Amino acid sequence: MARKQKFDTVAIHAGQEFDPTTGAVIPPIYQTSTFVQESIGVLRGGYEYSRGGNPTRTALETLLAALEGGKHGLSFASGLAAEDTLLRALLSPGDHIVLGDDVYGGTHRLIERVHGPWGVSNTTVDMSDLRAVEQAIIPGKTKILWVETPSNPLMKISDIGELADIGHRAGVIVVVDNTFASPALQHPLAHGADVVVHSTTKYLGGHSDVLGGALIINDDDLAHKARFLQFAAGPVSAPLDAWLTIRGIKTLSVRMDRHCSNAQAIAEHLQGHPAIEAVYYPGLPGHPGHELAKQQMSGFGGMLTIAFKGGAKAARKFAESMHLFQLAESLGGVESLVNYPAEMTHASVRGTALEVPDNIVRLSVGIEDIGDLIDDLDRALPKK
Repeated sequence: MARKQKFDTVAIHAGQEFDPTTGAVIPPIYQTSTFVQESIGVLRGGYEYSRGGNPTRTALETLLAALEGGKHGLSFASGLAAEDTLLRALLSPGDHIVLGDDVYGGTHRLIERVHGPWGVSNTTVDMSDLRAVEQAIIPGKTKILWVETPSNPLMKISDIGELADIGHRAGVIVVVDNTFASPALQHPLAHGADVVVHSTTKYLGGHSDVLGGALIINDDDLAHKARFLQFAAGPVSAPLDAWLTIRGIKTLSVRMDRHCSNAQAIAEHLQGHPAIEAVYYPGLPGHPGHELAKQQMSGFGGMLTIAFKGGAKAARKFAESMHLFQLAESLGGVESLVNYPAEMTHASVRGTALEVPDNIVRLSVGIEDIGDLIDDLDRALPKK
């Protein structure tokens, strides 16, 4: 029996058989809306209409499942489209979700403001406080435990295995948003999670040129429900978007090596600066989740957050003063980005329990030369 392939090999080859007609190493983009049938109801390769299935999307979904070690991969037009499909597959009016108190603002907005009026309630809790998580679960009503680790933007690390045990004892589906870590660094299904969610826009795509989302599911029934909604509601990834995501995944592992090393160097460089109150990065030994991150991740990632002693004014000035770190939403691309969460990615949670401090700035550390990145940061930092 052949040896099981390692992650770097899977990222390049899973779902990527060469084109048998021409021998092209890279499978073609099936840029088509529909497929000619052999006869009525007799389909070529099972393809009928691109909302229901497309060979390029199939290739990506095969690759996504292989990357996370799951049975079923589903690809969507955005990360929120993936999340919405999962919520619709699992929930009914009257159900309840427990989610972390430091999740992506768009996730909370979707749950609170889209599914809330539909009759779905939620409770936010510090996922590192396992006792508080247990107490937040309402027997018979809570259906989902939503975990984000590392969290956005404060880089909290949650114990996936312990949370999976808590959820499963209560009969709750455990969902992990693995966007910040990527499957290059963390495999939530291996730690007991039921579903993995990704914004493939971020590290998987990796080049800031494509939107996408993904679900990776082991349970056949849940995957069937999600795939039905994917077809019936139509939030699918287009062929070109799927192809671009595949292209990005091929270099995921080598990119993540550089993201991690650059972020570690920057975190260490910024730590102790007189203008900085705190550096949130799990690679720092003083981070409260450092040891846990070492256990469940193979690297600490490319995201870090800085809190400024000078408050919102200092944070805003810093975010607007750099050149290599471009001021933009999103993350995970090869280029470095800076974000002011309070008024950008997390503006939708102002006034809620998830409101982020106004003195923080989030950095998505790219793969540029580390010396150039540190020079850019130093020029923007307060001099006193």
